[in-house]
Parts: sequence; C-alpha cells; structure tokens
Amino acid sequence: MKLATALMNRADLQKKLDELQLRLNNNARVQEGEQPAESPAELLAELDSVSGELETLIARINLTNAQTIVDGLTVTERIAHRDILLQKQRIYRNFLDEASNLAQRYSRTEIRQESTVSVRELQKQLDAISKELRLTEEALQELNWTVELL
Repeated sequence: MKLATALMNRADLQKKLDELQLRLNNNARVQEGEQPAESPAELLAELDSVSGELETLIARINLTNAQTIVDGLTVTERIAHRDILLQKQRIYRNFLDEASNLAQRYSRTEIRQESTVSVRELQKQLDAISKELRLTEEALQELNWTVELL
C-alpha cells in the first residue's frame, strides 16, 4: 500500500470514530421503557475495533515517515518543515495586513500612522515563503504516491 492510500484510510477511520461518538451519544439515554435505536454495546465494540485499526495504521505511517530518507531528509523532517512554513506564512500575512492597513486621516489634525516596516520587502519575503511551501507540498505529495507503507 502506498503512503498516500494509508493517509486517506487514516482520514476515513478518524471520520468513522467521530461518527461513532455521535451515534454513541445519540443512544446514551432513552425514555423509560424504550430501547435505543442502536445497541451501545455493539457501538462500543465497533469503537474498539476501529480505534485499534487506526492505532496500527498511524504507527505504520509514522514509522514510514521516520525511516524514509530522500535527499538526506526523512519524510518526518519534511513534514515539520512544511508545518513551520505554514505558520510563518500565516504570521507574515497577518503582520502584512496590519502593516499595510493604515488609518485614513480626515483632517490634518488627526494623528498620522506609518508602517514600521517596508511592506514591499516583507511581501517579497512572504512570496519566497509561499513558493518554498508550494515546492515542499509538491515533494511531499510525490513521496506519498511513491513510498510504500512499512
């Protein structure tokens, strides 16, 4: 199985756990003398089964990510790099929004606000971060479809 397939299966199993939680909550109580729509015991057994399957899959994905080395970097290192780039991109965008959002003055007596940084230079840095993020995402996607799950 390819890593990408395992990642899709993981997402499906996580959704299934969410659905099981909802179904369990919906069948936690009934009116006196009534029966639940679904057996909580059966739902709990299914929860144990799905949880075990998900745990095994997550462990295999993590093992594959930690042991697959391409161009001197593991997949785990590439994922960490991508996550940091995403955070930096978000922070730069928010900061640029603030730095470039100068209040309009309606009269000469109002206090003038100025940006504390060069918006143009920061925009160039943000563009570079965004490009690196795209390239990192592409490399990860390629690995996901070529690497076999351990």
